[in-house]
Amino acid sequence: MPTHEQYFQMAAEEARKATCLRGKCGAVIVLNNEVIGSGFNAPPKNDEKSRKCALELVNSCKPKSDRTCCVHAEWRAIIEALRTGKDLAGSTLYFVRVDDAGNIKKSGEPYCTVCSRLALDCGISFFGLWHESGIRLYDTKEYNDLSYAFHK
Repeated sequence: MPTHEQYFQMAAEEARKATCLRGKCGAVIVLNNEVIGSGFNAPPKNDEKSRKCALELVNSCKPKSDRTCCVHAEWRAIIEALRTGKDLAGSTLYFVRVDDAGNIKKSGEPYCTVCSRLALDCGISFFGLWHESGIRLYDTKEYNDLSYAFHK
């Protein structure tokens, strides 16, 4: 049975595939010790011609997590799981970023309200981040609440 750290390593493998110019992110969704969805951030359908990562949205009121053209890694992992008919209830989503060398970057505080809402709505039970202080699995409702609190 894989450990939390091994699931984060799997998410890092996904992140290394990312084509976003703003950051390389990866996610895996695990249910009953089985990876049921995975994803990395990239433009829709991986179409590099629609990339707008470098676009500066100066007058935007969008949160920083939504100022990119890319589909988030979490969204892709959720979509993949749902396309295969999986029920996400009781699952855990592991999210990670990697640096340019492909090494895992430790997470900051929860802040992505678009991902927290989607995970909550799909029935994902836990949202995992690997902080400097260690691995933490947030109850998804708590993760959502903390993401909104971050922007206050």
